[in-house]
Amino acid sequence: MSRRLNLFISASGWLGFNAIIVWTVAFLADAVIPHTVDGANRTSTGWAVAIDLALLLLFAVQHSVMARRSVKVWLLRWVAPALERTTYVFSTNLCLALLLALWQPFGDEVWHVDGIAAVALWSLCGAGWLLAIASTYAVDHLELTGLRQAGWAPPRPASDSLQVGGLHAVVRHPLMTGLLLAFWATPHMGESHLLFALTSTGYIAVGVRFEERDLRRTFGASYDDYASRVPAVVPGLHRKDPA
Repeated sequence: MSRRLNLFISASGWLGFNAIIVWTVAFLADAVIPHTVDGANRTSTGWAVAIDLALLLLFAVQHSVMARRSVKVWLLRWVAPALERTTYVFSTNLCLALLLALWQPFGDEVWHVDGIAAVALWSLCGAGWLLAIASTYAVDHLELTGLRQAGWAPPRPASDSLQVGGLHAVVRHPLMTGLLLAFWATPHMGESHLLFALTSTGYIAVGVRFEERDLRRTFGASYDDYASRVPAVVPGLHRKDPA
């Protein structure tokens, strides 16, 4: 019964994860759903900016703090090891759902293009989302979303070698590349969307910096050599000094 419960709970978290992705795509595209990133203003600009920044900060704090090893150790006092990752997924789903549901649009239009330029931007946006989703499978989608830990697939053998194939042979952080494309490639950018994109980009930059530090501690010279050959986020952008 315990295993079946773990399977059910982890599958629920995974379904919520996918639902949130679809919701976010529609939210940023200003399509399908009534409440979007650049929808109708419902409050003053000052209150809207304050609320939106608070929602973004809530997500950033949850996403960063719960990823710390010390917090994971503390969480295991209350949650079964098989559901530790699922708990993280559920918490992320909740914070993103609050952000999408409570977001307050504000301000005017920053840019708007039509015709072939709009088609090109929508294509880049779609490519960004596809890259972000594909990146979760490049690392291990089942483990990333907690399904493997809960028993949906056998555990993978531990590996202490640096994996640099596939998408990671093009950029070191393909998930972040995809998200940046998805956030910025739009034919219609309003001020509230711009706030979302700028804040998310800043968070990604900080997150990449900390992840790079951890990877260098783990893999040492191997990661330095990898970083000297493969750009971090922008394909083709090489650094002369990997240090």
